[in-house]
Amino acid sequence: MNAVIEMPSRSLVQGAGRLSATEVVQHALVVQEVLRAVMKPDVHYGKIPGTDKQTLFQPGADVLCMTFRIAPEFTIEDLSTVDAVRYRVTCRGVHQLSGVTLGSCVGEASSGEEKYKWRRAASEKEYELTAVTHRRIKYGKSWETKQVRTEPADVANTVLKMAEKRAKIGMVLNVTACSDMFGQDLEDLDETLRDSLVGGDQPPPQTTQADPPTWPANKFAEQLVRWTKAIQAGLKTHDEIISLAKSKGELTVDQIDAIRTVRTAPKDADQPAE
Repeated sequence: MNAVIEMPSRSLVQGAGRLSATEVVQHALVVQEVLRAVMKPDVHYGKIPGTDKQTLFQPGADVLCMTFRIAPEFTIEDLSTVDAVRYRVTCRGVHQLSGVTLGSCVGEASSGEEKYKWRRAASEKEYELTAVTHRRIKYGKSWETKQVRTEPADVANTVLKMAEKRAKIGMVLNVTACSDMFGQDLEDLDETLRDSLVGGDQPPPQTTQADPPTWPANKFAEQLVRWTKAIQAGLKTHDEIISLAKSKGELTVDQIDAIRTVRTAPKDADQPAE
C-alpha cells in the first residue's frame, strides 16, 4: 500500500515539465490499483440510476487526494441575493510536499436549485396558510406531494458544502486525469432533471416477444388425458383445445393430429341437440 501512495508523488510533480509515456502509464496503473484495492462500489463511486458511467463520490475523491498527496484549498465567492443563497467555489489542488498547484476547478450551488428550493409541507394547515406563490403540488411518476418554499437561510450551509464538494470532485478529476473513469455531478442533480438529461424520459426500446417453447412429449401426454376428458364431456371442442395449447407452447404436427383424433362421446338419439 505504501508503494501505491509513494508512486504518484513522483509522477504528478516533475521538474522536466512533462511526464514521459512510462510515467503516464504508471499513473494510470496507480489509479486502477487504488480503484480495485481501496475503493468500494456505492461508497466511493457508483452508477446513478439511468446512467452508464460511474460517478465519483466525495469519499472517492478523498481517497484519491490521499493517494496522490493533494491538499484542496478553497476560495469562496458569495453571490447571494435577497431571494436566494448562492456560492461559487474555486478548489485548487496543491501538492502537499512541494506546494505546487496541480490544477483547479470551479463549483457552484444555489438555494434556487429544485432540491433546496422546496420542501414537503409539515402539515395540511401549513400548506393552506402558505402564500400561493410559495406553495405547490409536486407530481412524480406515481405520486404527488404538497410542498412549500424553503427559507434560504435554512439551507445556506448545505448549499456552501455542496459547492465545495462539486469543486473538489471536479479538481480531483482534472488533476488525476481519471475523468474517463468517472463522471462528476450526476448524483447532485434532481431526479427528474437527471432523467431528462440522460434520456430517462425516452420510451424504452421495443423488444420482440419470444416464441413460446415447444410442448415436451411427457407434458403433452399428461395434458392430452385431461383434454380428452374435456372433449368427450362436450366442454371443449378440438379447435378450442388446440388454441389453448398453442397459447402455452408450440405444437408439432403429430401433437395436433393426436388432439383431432380424440373421439367425442356419442349423443343419445332421443336427446335434442344443444
